[in-house]
Amino acid sequence: MENAQVADIFDEIADLIELDEGNEYRIRSYRAAARTVRDLSRRLEDLVAEEEDLSEIPNIGDSTADKIHEILETGTCQRLEEMRSKVPPELTEIMRVPDLGPRKAMQLHRELDIDNLDELREACEDHQVRELEGMGEKTEENILQGLETLESLGERVLLRDAADHVVSIGRHLDKVDAIRRWEVAGSFRRRKETVGDLDILVEASDRDQAADGILDLEDLDEVMGRGEERVSVRLSDGLQIDFRFFEESGFGSALMYFTGSKAHNIRVRQMAVERDWKLNEYGLFKDDRRLAGSTEESVYHRLNLPWIPPELREDRGEVEAAQEEDLPELVEAGDIRGDLQSHTDVTDGTSSIGEMAQAAADKGYDYFAITDHTKRVTMAKGLDDDGALKHAESIREVDSNMDDFWLLAGIEVDILKSGALDLKEETLEELDWVVASIHYDMDMEQEEMTERLLSAIRSGVVHCLGHPTVRVLGKRDPIPFDADRIFEACAEKGVFIEVNAQPDRLDLPDFYCKRALEAGVRFTISTDAHKPSDLDFMPYGVDVARRGWLRRGDVLNTRTVKQFRKALSGGGS
Repeated sequence: MENAQVADIFDEIADLIELDEGNEYRIRSYRAAARTVRDLSRRLEDLVAEEEDLSEIPNIGDSTADKIHEILETGTCQRLEEMRSKVPPELTEIMRVPDLGPRKAMQLHRELDIDNLDELREACEDHQVRELEGMGEKTEENILQGLETLESLGERVLLRDAADHVVSIGRHLDKVDAIRRWEVAGSFRRRKETVGDLDILVEASDRDQAADGILDLEDLDEVMGRGEERVSVRLSDGLQIDFRFFEESGFGSALMYFTGSKAHNIRVRQMAVERDWKLNEYGLFKDDRRLAGSTEESVYHRLNLPWIPPELREDRGEVEAAQEEDLPELVEAGDIRGDLQSHTDVTDGTSSIGEMAQAAADKGYDYFAITDHTKRVTMAKGLDDDGALKHAESIREVDSNMDDFWLLAGIEVDILKSGALDLKEETLEELDWVVASIHYDMDMEQEEMTERLLSAIRSGVVHCLGHPTVRVLGKRDPIPFDADRIFEACAEKGVFIEVNAQPDRLDLPDFYCKRALEAGVRFTISTDAHKPSDLDFMPYGVDVARRGWLRRGDVLNTRTVKQFRKALSGGGS
């Protein structure tokens, strides 16, 4: 069992206790345990095998450690089964609807006998929900909008969750003697923000033995098919995986074909057809003679193209750029020299200034920005003007004790509904780095929202626009704004736009990155870290940037400290 599955159990227990209107402390405790387990760098199973004391892990006490042992041994725990007997577990699905918390979920269950999303939709469409005390017509409309947001994600999973599966599956495949090589293709390899299923290509010395090994996967729920060419399975959480067998001579063309996208494949196949050739998953052929196929590079080369990075394969101009020898040299995770949005326990983070700074230094970064919240974000204990300046003093004191490292005294200032900033401009001018973001009042019309953002961009004290669309994948839709006007203003005023690497945000989306790039915008890639382990999210932000055609020079935090300071002073790179 992987860490994410253990964390899911703790989250479900917390959901069920919340639905049962149980103890708030226990709810927070299970949530904290779930976050900690999900973000551990090592597998719990490995820690147990090495007889490590799990209770020494932050947020994991003796009782929680016992539950982890129980879960690893049985796949569940007594506390979960106890709560499932008290509260219909289907109600946790209703709680996934944005802004629909446990109290309303339980009210809907008790008063309208609603147990699932289909029944919830039907009740809203029949206008039954608006009749309940404390609900109303607006609540009903918000629920329907929330259901649409959930459905937009559908059966897809976040890229990070898919990555956890790939690590687990890869660990298993590497132990199967008959498997010589395996590669993940599909939208996962293109690093899309969500993944519908996994296509894993396998080269085997003996396909039958390889299939036997594959079907030994511990998390297997259903075998959907087994044959000479493919083994299809479904995992216990519903994710489908297709294992496809190919020989070495055609492995490259298969990888190219199953990586996609469909539109990219059609475009490249047309080039083959123009030469009276045939391109499919088995190779590039002239009549019955294979021209290429063992590697992707060989296929592209025979078509007079350089190899095209998987992230670009969406038929958004990458083939034409390749033909003109103008493919961008995309930014890489190793290019990142610092992280420019993070939070500490002064607001809603979990670690101190020093702990966050040391974690960044340990990653080899040259600089790091602390950007705690301002007072509008009351739930995060946001800072007022005096608090922000005192916090900056504390940050600079830590910075003074760190060699060869620049700790920036920053802030994430709220953009208020009026377009004003949450702190005085003279306060913000005292700080090294100002990220401006929206956290409230997201239901404005497009023109109003655009003017709100433009006001912040034109303030003269903002360095960067944080998580610009404010979306949360599967939970909150993007806010409406005129993207072209926003990008033009950012380019004109020298305001950077953030690519937020939080796995459920990945905001700015890739298609906007490309559009903003063409408008002359420059970017940051930041993790929005709330604890040291969140710094590991940076590669997911880099994935988005690569899909958006960004190069190293387009991203501020690939620069050296000297170059960074020069860019902040308006001197370019």
